[in-house]
Amino acid sequence: MHMVKLTKNLTSDEFKQYYFLKEELKDFCRSEGLKVSGSKQELENRIIHYLRTGEELKEPIIKQKPDNSSSEIDLDSKLGENFKCSEDKREFFEEHIGKSFKFKVKFQKWLKANPDKTYADAIEAYHEIQGSNQKTDIGKQFQYNQYIRDFFEDNEGKSLDDAIRCWKHKKSLKGHNKYEKSDLEVLS
Repeated sequence: MHMVKLTKNLTSDEFKQYYFLKEELKDFCRSEGLKVSGSKQELENRIIHYLRTGEELKEPIIKQKPDNSSSEIDLDSKLGENFKCSEDKREFFEEHIGKSFKFKVKFQKWLKANPDKTYADAIEAYHEIQGSNQKTDIGKQFQYNQYIRDFFEDNEGKSLDDAIRCWKHKKSLKGHNKYEKSDLEVLS
């Protein structure tokens, strides 16, 4: 198993064929004097542009909107645009739902998609989402999580160590990082 090192000698096309950890992307950006903040997707886009052009990607300056979250929250308050999962909102939901409350991905997506709904609607939606046993979609940038989930769906009784060994083998190869039955060959 060979590991491809992320260097400026890679072409952008070669870069796209391998999986790199977010930390590796940040280290590369740091060493090349590029911006290191942002999501994994933003880092990848920045690196692809740099490998293609040798130049830093000019990113738009985003002006922060004033945060009006400090106003009192009650059941009739609207969620509002650009909902942020802040501490005061967590406390509000814990008070109305219970200490077991968590800002899970599905609920966060619902909150952001429903700015005109009230906090009372949000509490109702939270209970519906918790009640549905539907699996959360795993974002494209979380390839490891998706791989591990798919591994266990196909291999009952295997260990997390087995899954991780298969994942490490898979990500060292060119191409996609989706689980395949043939990945198990690394365990034999």
